[in-house]
Amino acid sequence: MPAGAGAKKLLLLAGVGLAVLMLVGFIFGAIGSAMFGTDQFLEKPEIHLSPQPVYPASTRNESLHLDDHTVELYSEAREQGKEKEEAAEEAGIHFEPLSASKFAVTNTLISAWFATIVIILFFVLGSRKRSIVPGRLQAVIEFLYEGVLGFCSSVLGPEMARRAFPVIATIFFFVLFNAWLALLPIYQFVGFVFDGEIKAHFLKSAGTDLNMPLALALISFVFVEYYGLRAHGLGYFKKFFAFGKLLRGKPSGLIDVFVGFLEGVSELVRVVSFTFRLFGNMTAGEILVIMITFLVPFVATQFVFGLELLVGLIQAVIFASLTVVFLSVAIRHEEH
Repeated sequence: MPAGAGAKKLLLLAGVGLAVLMLVGFIFGAIGSAMFGTDQFLEKPEIHLSPQPVYPASTRNESLHLDDHTVELYSEAREQGKEKEEAAEEAGIHFEPLSASKFAVTNTLISAWFATIVIILFFVLGSRKRSIVPGRLQAVIEFLYEGVLGFCSSVLGPEMARRAFPVIATIFFFVLFNAWLALLPIYQFVGFVFDGEIKAHFLKSAGTDLNMPLALALISFVFVEYYGLRAHGLGYFKKFFAFGKLLRGKPSGLIDVFVGFLEGVSELVRVVSFTFRLFGNMTAGEILVIMITFLVPFVATQFVFGLELLVGLIQAVIFASLTVVFLSVAIRHEEH
């Protein structure tokens, strides 16, 4: 049989297999079960927007209200034939976000550590055996390195780009790897189980924890202001506090004061916009993946995964590129 005909047959079989899986997923998903009365393949998922404590176990159980009393009440309700959700509600088992006064290792913090380790291993292993003719992994690393450095150079110039590159590259790869690693199955199917259900996931995308986008936004803000001060000295503050004309008795100085006020507000608003743009996109993506998996399992979820790969890349590019652009504005600011 010709190779072309064999490839076509394989593609045809793969297409038929995907269509069958799509149909089966629809029938046994939440939508199909409601329409045809079939048993659901997956139970209704619990979506927790807040990070969940993982360690210590006492804090995790306290957050989940899994003390001896509630567990006993739950067991009694289950023995009476009540469903899991009804028994949990009756016993008072529910998730309560970690209060600000308590410290615990959360699933989003573990996810951030995991992404950090993966990034380090990726670049260390890829550059360990450097050669003039690069291998596949070295070629990928060089492509990524040159891409980020080239963009920085096009906006900041070669000298400033080399200074800013470590921070910009760290932001870019940290956001990217956090978003992409969160699509691994272990994020959804590994956790702490109670009565056959995962009550606390061991890993949760760090981007869905408001603290991580806020931390990156603050790093970006301080980074930009630091180099703005280095470039212009104390004169950098003139764009925020433009009182020169007003002190000289010129009424037009009121316009400068107002413009300076707007400049200051715009600098601070960057922290808010950076934070909620990343947090909103990552959280919406995680909810979408969970709900599509519940509604139409199997094949339909893969299309959402493809979309989330693109969203993760876009968010990493936006966060890093905006930092570069704001840095360029800060170091090249001139008083007019």
